[in-house]
Amino acid sequence: MIVAGATGFAGALAAHLLWRHPRFELTGVTGRSEVGRRLDDLYPRYRVPLEIEELDLDGFGALDAAVVSYPHAAAAPTVGALRARGARVVDLSADFRLADLSTYERWYGAHPRPELLSETAYGLTELHRAEIASANIVANPGCYPTASVLALAPLARAGLLADVVIDAKQGISGAGRTFDDTTHLSIAGENILPYNVAAHRHTPEIEEQLGLLGANLKVQFQAHLVPLDQGELASCYVTPTRTVAPAELSELYTGEYAHEPFVEVVDVPPGTRDVLATNFCRVFAAADPHTGKVIVLSAIDNLWKGTSSQAIQNLNLMFSFPETEGLL
Repeated sequence: MIVAGATGFAGALAAHLLWRHPRFELTGVTGRSEVGRRLDDLYPRYRVPLEIEELDLDGFGALDAAVVSYPHAAAAPTVGALRARGARVVDLSADFRLADLSTYERWYGAHPRPELLSETAYGLTELHRAEIASANIVANPGCYPTASVLALAPLARAGLLADVVIDAKQGISGAGRTFDDTTHLSIAGENILPYNVAAHRHTPEIEEQLGLLGANLKVQFQAHLVPLDQGELASCYVTPTRTVAPAELSELYTGEYAHEPFVEVVDVPPGTRDVLATNFCRVFAAADPHTGKVIVLSAIDNLWKGTSSQAIQNLNLMFSFPETEGLL
């Protein structure tokens, strides 16, 4: 298999996880820059001794699978070309995350390959296992929707979401390898930066997934960059449809995630360091007797469970390997 777009943070980590995976054979890494350079020269800590190539599918022969790590709109044509050759694909972009085409077009513009939506599964593993296992294309979720939807899914299933505000904070690696004024150390260091105010593209993704669980509502979502390398914390402030007692809330969350290998329900608020460089999501829920609201905190590593290690979790399902293979 190959990783297309291995020079970015997410693609490089996916290549690292596949290179050390006991079942997958990584045969190539491609990039639109750094061609001819070895990946372990560009990212020494990952130790993937493959030369970065231009994407030429004829040169790779038969492919069973691929991870595509391109920006939205650029990813879909490559996904289509891989599918034409019979490869099953995990796409890390936003191109296939929204099942509703009109919603996609409202937030992103014209879809490059809308005909592929019908063979796509949404890759939040804990919610869509059966669909992922049989899918030819898996749309890896955004990191913010991963943390947010895992935080809110038990309440959504129980019909307890009347209103929600999500205040999410992420390390600057989430902005990608191409730096601008907001991610420059002199700006991002010792600072908290809100961005995409009232216009974040992950909002419809969160709303669509909560809607599938029975909670049809508009979500107020706000993202912030914080001076961390990687890590993410979603703080969700929920107005429930009725009063929720602490014991009921605890039972709801522990019951929902009791058999999930990568979701940990904890009794103290999590921090980002708790899940650094892992595929785990830590969730904490509390009922506030003063306001009647429910507060849910969800911590992930934005490059791991928020992106690349979740892609491996999905690939394991797609090829009938143990879900935790190569991730523990």
